[in-house]
Amino acid sequence: MATLNARLDKIIPKIREDKFLAGRGLGNEISFYVFDYDPKDELAVRDHIEYIKKEFSGEYSGRKIAEFDLYKMLIEILKEKNIFDRVFDMEQRQGKDALFKAMTTFAKPEIFLSKIREQLNDHDVIFLTGVGKVYPFVRSHSILNNLQEVVDKTPVIMFFPGKYDGQSLQLFGKFKDDNYYRAFRLVD
Repeated sequence: MATLNARLDKIIPKIREDKFLAGRGLGNEISFYVFDYDPKDELAVRDHIEYIKKEFSGEYSGRKIAEFDLYKMLIEILKEKNIFDRVFDMEQRQGKDALFKAMTTFAKPEIFLSKIREQLNDHDVIFLTGVGKVYPFVRSHSILNNLQEVVDKTPVIMFFPGKYDGQSLQLFGKFKDDNYYRAFRLVD
């Protein structure tokens, strides 16, 4: 398997390909991609994401990238619902199980999808980040499974701290999710 840097270096050329925006498969269905990586490389991947966004920030770059960090979105949602300040108190008083139950009530996929729809504007590539930081409150498969309704033909790249085998995601290399995924590996 290629080194992380070699794989990261393939992302920009991949995004620049015309067929990247056109769709994949026989029916040119929506292009969902997963860039999986070892969780220990999280900071290097975050830095590279910033580099990629800068590379495509120019007026003539040919692509407009929108990054949706699920963790930042969760914090934003909690603040909008006026419960952010109470989260820490709840965990201390009622325990982590009560916190988990309360958080999953507020962290429904529909809320994230609505925010993505609102903020997508004229971007033609979506980066989903912060996947590991929101676990277990938000599950990446629930966002991916519902995202097709929101993004139409916009390619999505989910940066995933774990393993993706083309069928299932294994967060941090430990938590396996058996749901079927219609995503392609971005680079091998």
